[in-house]
Amino acid sequence: MSLFSTERQFLTDLYAGPFRGHGIIMDAVQEPSPFPGEDVAMSQRPVRDWLPWAVRCFEAWQKWHETLGDDAVPFARIATGTETFAAAFGCEVHWHEGSLPSARPLVTTAREADALPEPDLSAQPLARMLEMASLLVEELGPEVPVGGMDYQSPFDVAALIWNKQDLFLAMYEAPEAVHGLVRKCQNVLEKYTREFLRLVPDANLCHCPLAWAPPELGFWLSEDEAGSLSVAMFEEFCLPSLIELSNHWGGMFLHCCATADHQYASFRKIPHLRALNRVFQAPGPRPAIEAFAGETVLLVAWTPEEGVRNMLQMARPESRFLFNMGSPSLEEAQALYGRLREACPRL
Repeated sequence: MSLFSTERQFLTDLYAGPFRGHGIIMDAVQEPSPFPGEDVAMSQRPVRDWLPWAVRCFEAWQKWHETLGDDAVPFARIATGTETFAAAFGCEVHWHEGSLPSARPLVTTAREADALPEPDLSAQPLARMLEMASLLVEELGPEVPVGGMDYQSPFDVAALIWNKQDLFLAMYEAPEAVHGLVRKCQNVLEKYTREFLRLVPDANLCHCPLAWAPPELGFWLSEDEAGSLSVAMFEEFCLPSLIELSNHWGGMFLHCCATADHQYASFRKIPHLRALNRVFQAPGPRPAIEAFAGETVLLVAWTPEEGVRNMLQMARPESRFLFNMGSPSLEEAQALYGRLREACPRL
């Protein structure tokens, strides 16, 4: 029997099987990264330096879960910002004090985008992440799930590489160059993922929020530029790659923290959209509940208890939720989990 087998089956059913109740994951309090504010941390410090921290974080989460009995599948994390794939193309990385790093744009014109070579897996940012994955498997054993890094969508990676205002103009003036860069980004995402799955016997592709899903149910991406685009532009430049990835990988899990309620009809065109994580905008969760009930699990994070209860009241009979909750201490997590489990019991 695999580690966390009961929880794995429950979540798998929630995404793509019989409904046995809404899910509740209680996020463990995480130890801060041991090397804050160092400009050269991820580029020069040996990857192995991060290993003890990542192992401690997993072990603390495992103990937290064992005490609570929630629906979590704890996994060892490879924590990054949004910068890694863009950095593999050559983007400079900017380090923010007290926050995750980000990529600075590299190209400004269609000609530069066309000339930009597609990196292979020897590119330092990708090689280092794959090394970290291998070290975690070696240290914790093949039965412990290992989570992938932050995955932006192909278009979102392109929007990090190409200076944003120039990219938006190019979508009108040089669309083929935009499509070409998006294709390169998709190729790199897929190459990296195939190698990650080869190296990690028990892989979790989720990166935001802290959920779990079996990789055979699909890719997991952030699509945060959707809020900046019209429906027509989203469907021309973003949706094709999402559909292609979902068809090829067996489904799609999507995070979107943009003002993108207007894209819900387009999101529904993604085949086998297993779960959607939204940071709800002014209208609140009702538009998402109405759009995705019976189709897609709403993975809800960073929401207070009152918000969860409101969503349960808004729910349709066919709604499925996975609530990703945080608490400042184990004692408060126990109390909150007990109240929420009573509000949405397993069936």
